[in-house]
Amino acid sequence: MIPYGRQDISDEDIQAVVDVLRSDFLTQGSAVPAFEQAVSSYCGATHAIAVNSATSALHIACLALDLGPGDILWTSPNTFVASANCALYCGAQVDFVEIDPKSYNMSVEALRKKLEQAERSGQLPKIVVPVHYAGQPCEMREIKALADYYGFRIIEDASHAIGARYLNEPVGNCHFSDITIFSFHPVKIITTGEGGMALSNSAMLEKKMRLLRSHGITSTPKEMHLRDHHEIWNYQQVDLGFNYRMTDIQAALGISQMKRLGEFVAKRHELALRYDQILSDIPVTTPWQSLNGYSSYHLYPIRLQIDKIKKTQREVYNALRMHGILVNLHYIPVYLQPYYETLGFKKGYCPEAEKYFSEVISIPMFPQLCEADLDMVLAALEMAIYA
Repeated sequence: MIPYGRQDISDEDIQAVVDVLRSDFLTQGSAVPAFEQAVSSYCGATHAIAVNSATSALHIACLALDLGPGDILWTSPNTFVASANCALYCGAQVDFVEIDPKSYNMSVEALRKKLEQAERSGQLPKIVVPVHYAGQPCEMREIKALADYYGFRIIEDASHAIGARYLNEPVGNCHFSDITIFSFHPVKIITTGEGGMALSNSAMLEKKMRLLRSHGITSTPKEMHLRDHHEIWNYQQVDLGFNYRMTDIQAALGISQMKRLGEFVAKRHELALRYDQILSDIPVTTPWQSLNGYSSYHLYPIRLQIDKIKKTQREVYNALRMHGILVNLHYIPVYLQPYYETLGFKKGYCPEAEKYFSEVISIPMFPQLCEADLDMVLAALEMAIYA
């Protein structure tokens, strides 16, 4: 069987983890700061805060930007639920911006129109979270121009996009955002098992997120609340934070994986080019790529041309899995999830996102795929469509 995604763990990765296991520190040692430095240096950002998941990173990013009750966060419906849930964790409201029919990212034109309407009604968002779907960067320059005009803050959800580039610079440099989020889940470009990271060029945001990552506790004297009797002098809880720390075991794996990030992304581009070729005669639409971006190709989502196939998405999906190709669906529009329906969202809210979901299937994309694997995917897809 061939899954849609899989981690690539080398002997060097294993040894890096073993070295930490044999050291004095399994957590809160030197590996986490070293991993943060490796990622921030690669991306060109000033600060990086490693956490135990991208979901945690999204949460503390929202809190650092003072999102709370009475505020609104907008994001794409074509994403994992965490991109929206982070607003609800803060007691804020969430809303969705329609996707672009070519990139499947947040539509800049839809965002512009929604902002115009929101300004008239006094319901402008405090934060907008563009999602770099499948590894292709959003049109961040245009989104930042809107942010400057309307006054909202930007969190880039780049969970799919470490190793991607926008305007020939690394995603994660935060040139067009306040904070960028990465995920290191096993099926992502690099992995730490579970894990995430928030990057920023703001020392103030970095300080806030670092505090929130570890219970809101500080041992830095200038951050502590000094009292005449000095009964609490070694550490103090000065904010309500969380246990969102990354372990040194995870960070060691991340440091080792970062050494192969360029290799991983280059291999994914080779596979994408090969897929583009072998699928050219099949009634599917392959991923469109913007000239402004260089995708990390976390996913390779194909769009079924339903009118030509004469089969439903579910029929093709089930047939592929029956033949050992463990495809997936990315994504069910978030607002169609049962929990979000209880918040008042209904089918038809973002028609383009719904149409895309009804036709998309993510086929295998990870560096270990070989030509024989691609042949199996093609054969299974042909049987699923034509049989």
